[in-house]
Amino acid sequence: MAINVEVFSSPGCGKCAQAVQVLRAVAEEFGPDKVQWRQVNILEELNHAVEVGVLTSPAIAVEGKLVFAGLPSVRDLRNYLNSILSGGESHDRIASAD
Repeated sequence: MAINVEVFSSPGCGKCAQAVQVLRAVAEEFGPDKVQWRQVNILEELNHAVEVGVLTSPAIAVEGKLVFAGLPSVRDLRNYLNSILSGGESHDRIASAD
């Protein structure tokens, strides 16, 4: 079963575009059978962003829980997702972003 990852972004945000690239690259490494992802425009889905706890963009949520409040490195995101896939990481904490 694949985990669901969302990257919250806003139009014209340079760091948001980087976050999308980071998530896309990491998701491709794992494959669609392990990581399903989507980009969420916070202007179009503001209520959803608020429900997840997004205060700034970019932000990344896993299974509907905010885990990166900022732009993570490829390594940090990969390690976090790998930990979840192996059953070792809690979804309940916000991971630090660079």
